[in-house]
Amino acid sequence: MSNRWLLALAALNGFLGVALGALATHGVSDPHARELIRTGAIYQLIHGVAAVAVLNRSRWSALLMTVGAFLFAVSIYLLAFSILTPLVGPVTPLGGLLIMAGWVVLLVTAFRRGGSLKPENP
Repeated sequence: MSNRWLLALAALNGFLGVALGALATHGVSDPHARELIRTGAIYQLIHGVAAVAVLNRSRWSALLMTVGAFLFAVSIYLLAFSILTPLVGPVTPLGGLLIMAGWVVLLVTAFRRGGSLKPENP
């Protein structure tokens, strides 16, 4: 996957995080659903930005964060709206594990490169 596609996916996470966060604030009356959506939006926004920040340092880290945040957040949104609930329940922890794996890959990359700030070779 090229950096262009990863950047596009990270941007999609950012867009969805803002859009669903706004929906939770202005269009959802159920407090439990609102809180679920906010949680998904926060994770999408944070990891969309993190993926962009590390993209040129560790493509794997950016990929894991981006895909993980997408799976985590979208499964949370579906749960909040009671859509496909039995099917998406297991997707949420998978997304969380991918996010954590992205952070671990970034940690290993930092030590493997001696903490260098040099970008990865494209």
